Amino acid sequence: MSDDFAERIRSSGKRMTPQRELILRAVDTLGHATPEQLLAEVHKQSSAVNLSTVYRNLEVLEELGLVRHMHLGDRAPTYHSVGGPEHFHLICRGCEKVISVGPEAVEQFAARLQADFDFVPDIGHLTVFGSCADCRDAAT
Repeated sequence: MSDDFAERIRSSGKRMTPQRELILRAVDTLGHATPEQLLAEVHKQSSAVNLSTVYRNLEVLEELGLVRHMHLGDRAPTYHSVGGPEHFHLICRGCEKVISVGPEAVEQFAARLQADFDFVPDIGHLTVFGSCADCRDAAT
């Protein structure tokens, strides 16, 4: 977790609580995780945090622009830090592997959406479902 994140929390008028710090560290450690997975990671440091605390803090952290969520099918939302470069996700329907891809991979697609529909997509919230090479190879 960067000092910039802590400063953004404080400058918003909110406090950097021990729970928020643990949750932010868990998001950084796990990369992409559901609230339940984050709770399990947080419990390695403190059992004083419960699932409702994780959800409440994730909501605040997302409002502050420190984490983002995505949906991997019908499961609980999955959260990741915004500390790294902008990216979108490829999700394998077979093994549920998450692959992060930089926005340059969809630049032409995004430009076409803007030109044809006057629509600018939120690339960081884009998720594409399909099959990874391992799952396709296993099926043959």
